[in-house]
Amino acid sequence: MAQKARKDRAKSNSAALNNLHLGFLVVNGLFLALHFLFRSRSLLTWFILSLPSFFCQFTLEKTGRPSYDAATKALKNSGEDLAAPGLTEYMFDVIWVTWAAAVLVALFGDWAWLFWVIVPAYGAFKAYGMMGAAKQMMGAAAAAGDGAAPTGNRKQRRAAA
Repeated sequence: MAQKARKDRAKSNSAALNNLHLGFLVVNGLFLALHFLFRSRSLLTWFILSLPSFFCQFTLEKTGRPSYDAATKALKNSGEDLAAPGLTEYMFDVIWVTWAAAVLVALFGDWAWLFWVIVPAYGAFKAYGMMGAAKQMMGAAAAAGDGAAPTGNRKQRRAAA
């Protein structure tokens, strides 16, 4: 049963990564084609603001791509789950927002890179939320520790006092 789950994850990871690479080619090919054929857009800005997307795609490829034995074609590693929430999900969000910004820039001009500001703003929002949760947990632990019995051995309690 576990082997079937590994094979299913390998199959879904391969499909997700292939779609990711296809989207990369379409979006960036469209941007470059419109840049060279019709209107000049800033290639330096495109490259710099696309670096996080390139890095995320490279990371997802390295961690999620299944590996097979060359001789037997047997599955060696199914890769990390690319449908997992958390950092993996955020990397996909970075890629998609960067692609949307690249398409908007290709169609409407360099000012549309302002759409890309969503990426760091969302990261700051998530970090702020995590800091608030951490403060709340620390406050609850401190409140619970006031009436609780002392912890540690006698020597530690003397040193703390």
